[in-house]
Amino acid sequence: MIDAIKKVMLAGVGAAAISTEKAEKALNELVEKGKLSATDAKEAAKKIADEGKQEFEEASKSLEDRFDSMLKKLGRGQAERIESLETKLAAVEARLAALEKESPAKVAD
Repeated sequence: MIDAIKKVMLAGVGAAAISTEKAEKALNELVEKGKLSATDAKEAAKKIADEGKQEFEEASKSLEDRFDSMLKKLGRGQAERIESLETKLAAVEARLAALEKESPAKVAD
């Protein structure tokens, strides 16, 4: 499951890189055609990169929150199982102790 999450995050990074490259290419074409100054293109590229980074961070945080929530839900079920097993083990230990008191020779064999 963790591998799947890593793959999703890496895919997101890859998508952001591709989007940035496409944006830079489009901005460079506008500069070459004289429709945008180089300074404006750099500012726009920085803005696009910053927004992409922010979106990626927000998506990562959301994914992390969901993953934490899933782990907590799984943990609750495990805690109940462990408590149940501990109760059963205590009962078995008490029964064994009672049997040992009744006939220590039989239990030792």
